[in-house]
Amino acid sequence: MKLPRFTLLLFFGFGVAGLLHAEDTASLLVISKRDQTLAIVDPATLQVVAKVPVGQDPHEVAANDEGTIAYVSNYGSGAYHTLAVVDLVAHKALPSIELGGLHGPHGMEFVGGKVWFTVEGSKAIARFDPATNQVDWVMGTGQNRTHMLYVSADGLHIVTTNVSSSTVSIIDFEPVRGAGGPRGGGRPPGPRPEGAPPPAPRGGGQPSSTLPLPTVDWNETVISVGSGSEGFDVSPDGKEIWVGNANAATVSIIDREQKKVTATLDVNVPRANRLRFTPDGKLVLVSSSADLVIIDASTHEVVKRVQVGNFGHGAGGIFVQPDGARAFVGCGPDNYVAVVDLHTFAVVGHIDVGGEPDGMTWTVHH
Repeated sequence: MKLPRFTLLLFFGFGVAGLLHAEDTASLLVISKRDQTLAIVDPATLQVVAKVPVGQDPHEVAANDEGTIAYVSNYGSGAYHTLAVVDLVAHKALPSIELGGLHGPHGMEFVGGKVWFTVEGSKAIARFDPATNQVDWVMGTGQNRTHMLYVSADGLHIVTTNVSSSTVSIIDFEPVRGAGGPRGGGRPPGPRPEGAPPPAPRGGGQPSSTLPLPTVDWNETVISVGSGSEGFDVSPDGKEIWVGNANAATVSIIDREQKKVTATLDVNVPRANRLRFTPDGKLVLVSSSADLVIIDASTHEVVKRVQVGNFGHGAGGIFVQPDGARAFVGCGPDNYVAVVDLHTFAVVGHIDVGGEPDGMTWTVHH
């Protein structure tokens, strides 16, 4: 079934704008954990166009740049080790991706033609290349419950939250800290070709004395934040990382360049689950208990608390429409997605995508 067509002003990444062509089709993708399905929603009518099975305990979803394929993490609190794959054009499930010893995939991003994902049970981040049909990179974090994920557009900067360690990992591909010159008089390696994987670990082959030490590599900075750090987002200008601390009911603000906490906001967000900036960077949305808490990113003050679920129930996944007009909030215990108008801060609709809606993303099929 072909989705309705419409035109919408988009603001992706760091403020890059463009108009959808008339033949482009936008969809909201929503996970139903209880039904184990991915719902494809027409954002113009808020109607579910199709549901596709995605296997056990699905949590997060990412789609390729063409809007034709979606990838879903089968989490299982570290028990499962697959990614489900969905054909968004034919509305059908494709063979899943077996991850072998990588257990508990969760947070996901599609960047540079590849699927990046956290692997909570393995305390790691990994990357899958659809072109070669294999995992081509894995990096351990050394932290407990590496959960949510951000990857920069160039694939050189990564941020994760580590829930049980109450930390954030900032991982950058950059000059090796404290690196000396090359061993044995060899020439230092040249710039990394675009799209090439990071240098492989040394070992085997030629004697180590003839090999140059890498001058660039992945460097991890671990930053302590509040208890239960989970949902987070990077500001559209790339300068700050805001983190919702579920157990502490606070929000931590990290200066991305200095790599340190610059403020902790006591904004009463118990059970904070997800956190998102609006595309213009002016507002920060936090799902907390049954509320969507809206914070002014400049003043750090709470602007509004919007009740999206029934009292005492939790709110989960958040996605902000690319033009910033609406937010979609997964209200798991209430089995619907609440639609919030970000101009009036009012709930203007509900979407029935199945039981326990959670992870969401937006895709445009060209």
